[in-house]
Amino acid sequence: QVQLAESGGGSVQAGGSLRLSCTASRGIDTSVCMGWFRQAQGKEREGIAAVYIANRRAWYADSVKGRFTISQDNAKNTLYLQMNDLKPEDSAVYYCAERSYSCYNRPLVEREYDHWGQGTQVTVSS
Repeated sequence: QVQLAESGGGSVQAGGSLRLSCTASRGIDTSVCMGWFRQAQGKEREGIAAVYIANRRAWYADSVKGRFTISQDNAKNTLYLQMNDLKPEDSAVYYCAERSYSCYNRPLVEREYDHWGQGTQVTVSS
């Protein structure tokens, strides 16, 4: 079973940038879909970005489209989330997740994913 570990969270002012990393304990299979989710205090966890490893096709939630970019480095077994123009409403715990099939069906739906990291906190101040 794969272990996922997020890093790169922290505190930043509005308009700033952060890059989150998610490192897998073993090589990332090209057949999987990997995603980023976030959960703000008192709210449900929401999917914000996903990528199909085989062809790097990406999906984004409207709330982050144009500001966040998901990418992968297969040689490093690592998934990234580049977050630009951060807003206070982006404050949340960010999780990476993996599922064993493509992203083409419901890529941002939490229950479609099998493996999860522990999360990393992102706080954006105004």
